[in-house]
Amino acid sequence: MFALALPASAAADPTLDVPAGALRASLQCPTRFGHPDRNPVLLVHGTGLNADESWDWNYELALPEAGYDWCAVTLPDRALGDIQVSAEYVVYAIERMHALTHRRLTVITHSQGGMEGRWAMRWWPAARGDTAELIDLASPNHGIYAADACAASGNCWPAVWQMASASHFLKALNSVSETPGRVAYTQIYSQTDELVEPSTTAPLAGGPNAANIAIQSICPGRVVHHAGLLSDPVVWELVLDAMSHPGQPANAGRIDRGACLEATMPYVTPAGVLTGNAFLYASAAIAFEDHPGTKSEPPLKPYARRYG
Repeated sequence: MFALALPASAAADPTLDVPAGALRASLQCPTRFGHPDRNPVLLVHGTGLNADESWDWNYELALPEAGYDWCAVTLPDRALGDIQVSAEYVVYAIERMHALTHRRLTVITHSQGGMEGRWAMRWWPAARGDTAELIDLASPNHGIYAADACAASGNCWPAVWQMASASHFLKALNSVSETPGRVAYTQIYSQTDELVEPSTTAPLAGGPNAANIAIQSICPGRVVHHAGLLSDPVVWELVLDAMSHPGQPANAGRIDRGACLEATMPYVTPAGVLTGNAFLYASAAIAFEDHPGTKSEPPLKPYARRYG
């Protein structure tokens, strides 16, 4: 672990209320960054999980083989608490990695992790300036049916309240611009995702700095479930395409359709993918059971309140 204070340039951004020790402890990085000519990658996990459960059987294996250094952040309360708080961990991770590498970052998220990544881009100009690409896999950008049902029950986990389509959180997140700054935004999603439904929640409104790509637009009929995006070869090719074209989001037209014939991304094994999927879903189920719900959505932070 590295000990590093946030740079002074972040002072104009919203204050990070999370204790510095908790922020430092949340980020896993290599002892040294071995690819100084390429942007480092920050991995942000989804609901009910930690970084290892999401990433250690897929991108943590593949990225070094492809020539990229990575760090992974573990969000608090297994990402079931207030997303506004979890986003502070992502802001800190971006600033810490930028200070260590002196490069802009690629941020890759899965599921709810897209909310933290986008919240950081929306409200922290310093983090936005230090991010080259935000690549979201299965991000529930405009709400999902499961969260709507949970909120309607009157007792729901804080993060799930915030992923409901009528939440104050999403109204504030999507206000003014869904793709702010000079970040390249790539939204990759599956029309057969069993959790991020409707799949039309994923696309962002944006200009030339944004791309919204359904896997099935490249490989018609391909079935990819929610966690399946973490090891899918088509997703991997899209991620590589975005990372290898600075300032641009991924472009489906540049993807070799031969990826449609593969079962998994490179550098992973079918057995590892099977085990990783099983452990991910089981861990998330236990996390939901272990964390109580609340009766209402967390209030917006003062910096976002006027937009929600």
